[in-house]
This record gives sequence, C-alpha cells and structure tokens, in this order.
Amino acid sequence: MGVLSGTEIKRYLKEKKLTIEPFDHANIGAASVDLTLGNEFRYFIHHNGPVSISDEADGKPYYLGPGQMCLGITRENVKLPSDLCALVEGRSRFARLGLSVHITASFINPGVDNQTVLEIFNASSLTLALYPGTKVCQMIFMTMEGKAEYKGIFQGQAL
Repeated sequence: MGVLSGTEIKRYLKEKKLTIEPFDHANIGAASVDLTLGNEFRYFIHHNGPVSISDEADGKPYYLGPGQMCLGITRENVKLPSDLCALVEGRSRFARLGLSVHITASFINPGVDNQTVLEIFNASSLTLALYPGTKVCQMIFMTMEGKAEYKGIFQGQAL
C-alpha cells in the first residue's frame, strides 16, 4: 500500500471509491488534491494564563509563547526498514489550539534509526504549556516502490 498518484486519485474518483464535493479536476496534483478554504472561521478569545497541551501527562511544562518556535524530540526511537518511509503529523486536538509540530520537515526517510526532532511552533496568540509525555504527533507509514536507506547527518540522533 502506498500513496495514491494523481492518476490513481482520478481513477478512485471515477469509480466513486473517493468522493470530494465540490470538486474541481484542476485541483489534482501529482500525488494530492488541493482543498480550498471555506467561509467559516473560528478564533480564540484572549485571556491571561497558558493553555495546557497535555494528555494528563506528568512533568514540568515548557512554555511556548505566541509566535515562538522550539525544537522538541520524541521519546520514541523509530527504526524503519528500507522499504518503508513515514510522515509525522500533528494531532488535530492540539492543532486547533495553534500548535504545529513540524514547520516543513514532516518526511521520515527509509532506513532511519533515531528519535524524531519536532519543529514546534505556536501559531496562536496564547502561551502554550507543553508537557513531556503528551502525545503531540502521529507517524504515518507508507510502503515504497523499491528500497532505499537514509545515510544523512541526522541518522542516529538522540537526546
């Protein structure tokens, strides 16, 4: 199982295995579909004090101010075989509070054996309290056509 190409997306749409409404065929890319912004918006009411980013985790929080960025690292070390790659994505419950866990580097190469560094950004106007042990991201695994192995400078990164 892999990522659908633009051709496969068209086939899934034609066979009604995938439905997107309203839909514009011009929005199909090489391996994705562009989605447009709707007309409903929500916003935060400003208040004093931080917003907790926590799954009832223990530990002392790190306070990330509005518009600030920090690097974090996962507790888990992930070792991928040469025929799997992955994406790291944030969790929607925290994204809705303005937390981004990666700025642009969500791709995890095949063959890595390390902890994942997170480029954490606070896009909200509120201070976010980040607690160790909180499940802030998820990893999505994808099969590859062929095999490859990452040999770059971040191989083996750890705390």
